[in-house]
Amino acid sequence: MITQLNPPLPLETPKGSGLAHFVIDYGPEAALMWVVFMDKDGACWTVPNPEVRLQFNWSMGRRKAEPAAPLQPAAPDEARAANVHRVFPRSPDS
Repeated sequence: MITQLNPPLPLETPKGSGLAHFVIDYGPEAALMWVVFMDKDGACWTVPNPEVRLQFNWSMGRRKAEPAAPLQPAAPDEARAANVHRVFPRSPDS
C-alpha cells in the first residue's frame, strides 16, 4: 500500500535532509519505505524506515540528540573475578 503524506514530512536520511511525500508499506515482513525528495538537489530516494529520523524542530520539542557518552572501559579480569559468585564449592586445589 502506498500513502501520500499531506503535508509532506521533513526527514533526515543518510543522504541528507528532504521531504517525504509518500510512505510504502509492503506488509508485516518488511520495513516501511519512505519516498523522500532531497533538499539539496531534488533527487528522489526510497529510504527504509530504520534509516530516517524527523528533522530537528525546536518549536516542536525535537532537539538535536546529545552525543552519546563514551563507554567506560571494561573492568580488569581480576576485578571481574572478584564479583563472580561460585555455584559449586571450591575444590581444594582451586
